[in-house]
Amino acid sequence: MTTVLDSYMVDSDVSFLDRARIQAQVLVPVVRALRAELGKDKADALVKQALSGWSRQLFAEIGKDIEGGRRRWAKMQGALNEISLPGVEATAPVKDAGKLEFDVTRCRYAEFFRALDEPELGALLMCSTDLDIAATSDGEVTLERQQTIMQGAPSCTFRYKFAPR
Repeated sequence: MTTVLDSYMVDSDVSFLDRARIQAQVLVPVVRALRAELGKDKADALVKQALSGWSRQLFAEIGKDIEGGRRRWAKMQGALNEISLPGVEATAPVKDAGKLEFDVTRCRYAEFFRALDEPELGALLMCSTDLDIAATSDGEVTLERQQTIMQGAPSCTFRYKFAPR
């Protein structure tokens, strides 16, 4: 079965967690070299700007042919969930016409990036993806996340709100 994220995945036989590990093998040394040269604050700001821009552009491109903001979000988020759920444990979702809420209680992505002592990079590569996908919905879907495991909290809070139809 093909999904809207297939071209993003490059090789769908590589798990999403392994993809993160491959990205980290390249990015961690680059980030650390930038920090040594520019200082932590300046380097981290530069990396954040570059990766955030890349992610927003990527998901805008993936979703450009999907009509309707909520439908666009649902298609991309569903495809992301399909590949990322093997790496997380979560509470049962609470859903109605206006919301979708759940908590991630274990995240192997966070465990990996925290073991590297690079949770900020993990947050940019993994956690911000959900926000970037919600941003493609033309305001029909918003995500509020008060905390993440990646940043040291006991869970990640996902609070999606849907605009009235």
